[in-house]
Amino acid sequence: MERELKYIDMEDQPIAMHPKKFALWLFMVTVVMVFAGLTSAYIVRQSEGNWLEYDLPGIFWVTSGIAVLSSLTLQWAYYSARKDNFVNIKIGMALTVLLGIGFLVGQWYSWVAMVDREVFFVGNPSGSFLYVFTGLHAAHLISGVIFLIIVLISTFRLKVHSRDMTAMEMATTYWHFLGGLWLYLFMFLLLNH
Repeated sequence: MERELKYIDMEDQPIAMHPKKFALWLFMVTVVMVFAGLTSAYIVRQSEGNWLEYDLPGIFWVTSGIAVLSSLTLQWAYYSARKDNFVNIKIGMALTVLLGIGFLVGQWYSWVAMVDREVFFVGNPSGSFLYVFTGLHAAHLISGVIFLIIVLISTFRLKVHSRDMTAMEMATTYWHFLGGLWLYLFMFLLLNH
């Protein structure tokens, strides 16, 4: 028995991604590169000596818990949007915004705790790195909270639903990225301070 081979001419299907999602991914890659460079510089500078040893503020544990909890509430809102459960979308988004603001407040209190321990931005580089890490992360977090607020407003206008998930998907991706970035920074500081 002879098998007949058939050639099926298929149109070339380009890999498609929404341009805004592509821009978000490029932005997140640049953020990863910035923090990779900073953590590398931290390790190199620490090995040179003259490094102030201090305990990390206990509030970092609280903000880490807030980061995880906010990712859970946002994921709940995302799943609710896929099912067109508008009440749960609004609740999940509102909780995530509040938790994001709570994280920022916690970061502020971490700086207060560092000043109380006489660890300042100017002076020993170990303190400078901590302020740069948390300050840059907070700046990105502010942009994330603004993005969440925009999506929250869109949920009240019923613009977030199963047929249009672009904004919700982008907000979810970015917020999970920021939470993961914080957990990485916290673990890095725990192991290298």
